[in-house]
Amino acid sequence: MNLTEKQLKAEYIYKGKIINMRRDEALLPNGRTALREVVEHPGGVCVAALTDNNEVLFVKQFRYPYFEEILEIPAGKRDRANEDPLECGKRELKEETGAQAERYIPLGALYPSPGYCGEIIWMFAATGLSYGEQNPDEDEFLTVEKIPLEKAVEMILSGEIKDAKTQAAVLKLKLLKDNGKI
Repeated sequence: MNLTEKQLKAEYIYKGKIINMRRDEALLPNGRTALREVVEHPGGVCVAALTDNNEVLFVKQFRYPYFEEILEIPAGKRDRANEDPLECGKRELKEETGAQAERYIPLGALYPSPGYCGEIIWMFAATGLSYGEQNPDEDEFLTVEKIPLEKAVEMILSGEIKDAKTQAAVLKLKLLKDNGKI
């Protein structure tokens, strides 16, 4: 069975700095039509940076949609839809933590909410860290924490770390490290 839906109409409801929202009419595989609401996002990256002491660099920041401080790995959106994900990851790691890495290992792509959002998050591991000064964005307030990899995994499993991209990247980092690939 062909599961493909075809876009018949697209109407933009909102165009913003970070996201655009549109309402589409889609032709379904059974010949009927349905409305689809879509959030467009340029995509982002996250970097699970591992220190020589087997610690992961985390940032803690207030996340407005949840009205709470969230612990997550360094991450950010691409400045443009065609920005190279690795270059974006290098920039975000440096801006948020002051760190740079000798080696970046691709961890794949993550679709955070495929039911309504077209965002793709590219994940990387980073090793061979050196440190300089942080340079966060003007509206970005965060603190950097180093957490041992084993403890970070425990925090994910206990529900203390809730951020999806962080969970996926840190667990992938742990598996690769345990298998001698990092």
